[in-house]
Amino acid sequence: MLPAPSPCEGEREKEMATLRVPLQVPSAVEDAKNLRMACEGWGTDEKTLIDILAHRDAAQRLQIIQSYEDLYNENLIKRLESEISGDFEKALYCWMFNQVQRGAIIANMALKKELDYRVIVETACINSTKELLAVKQAYHDHFKHSLEEDVAAKTTGDLRMLLVGLVSTYRYDGKEIDNSLALSEANILHDVIRKKLFNHDEVIRIFTTRSKAQLIATFNIYKDEHGISISKDLSSGSPDLFPSVLQVVVRSIISPHKYFEKLLRLALNKEEADENALARIIVTRAEKDLQEIKNIYEERANMSLIDAIDNKTSGNYKYFILELIGN
Repeated sequence: MLPAPSPCEGEREKEMATLRVPLQVPSAVEDAKNLRMACEGWGTDEKTLIDILAHRDAAQRLQIIQSYEDLYNENLIKRLESEISGDFEKALYCWMFNQVQRGAIIANMALKKELDYRVIVETACINSTKELLAVKQAYHDHFKHSLEEDVAAKTTGDLRMLLVGLVSTYRYDGKEIDNSLALSEANILHDVIRKKLFNHDEVIRIFTTRSKAQLIATFNIYKDEHGISISKDLSSGSPDLFPSVLQVVVRSIISPHKYFEKLLRLALNKEEADENALARIIVTRAEKDLQEIKNIYEERANMSLIDAIDNKTSGNYKYFILELIGN
């Protein structure tokens, strides 16, 4: 008999979310009418848009979208796109979709113009196997291409083999591990990385086929046996992109929370904040585990995430992002 899912998992996710929904939520019809009023007239009332949409969960936002279309025979998301612009528009646009649809849209954005390999790795390695399959189906339905073919079209050589392998894989999601296999593959990885053969076939095979639990066991043994983490070994000054991509795979599998926290610091430590990266993290994790990421950030940066964002961003974009993190 298959084990029943733990009821604690859903409750913990709610505890770690930063999205704040009022105890008394207006009906979807009332929200739709208020959004319509905010979009009418000479100027858009962005504050009302944020006050409503930044405090409704995915199911509630879907009901609002449906009610708006029923009332006005108009697509709410397209109306919002025509009313606002810039980074605020991009962030709000992604927020309007559920987790699966949003994952497909963000992956597609990452494949336009210059490839953002981090997003492809996040899609493949942070999602569960079932979540990845759902994102790939949504991608197929929305863009009339497979994620695999679009990743392949934007990459070449060994990077193509790695990234296509990551998005194509169907990893075992269980916790069982084989310690002898982990030891063997830790030694294989150490040998090829020491020789700077980062793009070795065995590296690609191990990274794209093993379960997350098995990979974590391999990475732990790597450090125990060789006195250095695989992540540090991969950052040994090689000018090639490939080891940097492998490093992102390692970090996103070992601890997604720490991985996202580091991205937040990188985004906020620039002279001008990387608002695309910042919005991607906040929008995708606000209903999931952003509180945990926020806690790690505040411990490491020695300042509140709210203060950091307040200092580095402005306007409606700032107001929206701060509402999502529970300002």
